[in-house]
Amino acid sequence: MKDFLVLFRNLTALIVIIWILFNFVIGVTIAENDDMRPGIRAGDVLICYRLDKKPVLRELIIFKKNGHEYAGRVVAAGGDKVELDENSGLMVNDNVVSEEGILGRTYAFEGSVVYPLVLEKNEYFVLCDRRDDSEDSRLYGPVNTNEIVGTVISLYRKGSI
Repeated sequence: MKDFLVLFRNLTALIVIIWILFNFVIGVTIAENDDMRPGIRAGDVLICYRLDKKPVLRELIIFKKNGHEYAGRVVAAGGDKVELDENSGLMVNDNVVSEEGILGRTYAFEGSVVYPLVLEKNEYFVLCDRRDDSEDSRLYGPVNTNEIVGTVISLYRKGSI
């Protein structure tokens, strides 16, 4: 009986530690669509670090908008001026941004965000890697710090787990 109680206590402690870890430190999200292709495909599992709420440029983050979790790449942060020009594409602080691994040109969406857009202190402009029709900051504006779930630290391909 004593061995059973020790086992029960240890299993309970392990379950509590895992619950705390996955609710406050580590997040798990499944990519719902192909907005981040070619790097991330629908069904891929994204692991994020929840305690990092100050991402840097080009970092991949998970954030919440309209009740859904999205993945996107930070292209501008607080204080930056973002413009989307038909000829130049993405411009940050009057400089054309050259990006690798991006599918399609970066165009503004009609009637969504007004450019040029100057980001406030706790705002980020987040774009998906597939630029033709992805849901990102061009559609719903900047992502605020309190909408960031975490920074992606690992990726598991659909079918590899």
